[in-house]
Amino acid sequence: MTRKKVKLAYIIDDNARKATFKKRKKGIVKKVSELTILCGIDACAIISNPYDSQAEVWPNPKGAKHIIKRYLKTPVIDETKNMNQERFIMQKISKALEKLDKQLNENREKQIALAMFECMEKRRHLENLTIGDLKDMDKLIVNYMKDIKSKIHELV
Repeated sequence: MTRKKVKLAYIIDDNARKATFKKRKKGIVKKVSELTILCGIDACAIISNPYDSQAEVWPNPKGAKHIIKRYLKTPVIDETKNMNQERFIMQKISKALEKLDKQLNENREKQIALAMFECMEKRRHLENLTIGDLKDMDKLIVNYMKDIKSKIHELV
């Protein structure tokens, strides 16, 4: 039998709110307990109770203090590994920009190669190219010549 969808809103009825609090608190404590067993980690839970002056501590106050002290004694957390929404989005944007730059460079190289081959076939004149295009074409020709020379050396 499936549960009905729970509407997340403040429960106005005091008795219903207390009953829900008790059930949810029990569920959270059970999940923390299961997490420590299944993953072999130390964990604690401190649940402040609005209906009682004392907070509930799991596994016990002494064990929770030990875990908290050990956590506080650990060296400074490496912030580069921590990720929040803003850092995640900024990382995605920077990766996308790097990919865009790489693609733009590849497209430029292909355009220059096409222009070079069109000039060789006399379908395009060098006068129609800008100085930047000619410089890029010169670099491309030098790279092609290096590749050709290295392949000749491999064959010999």
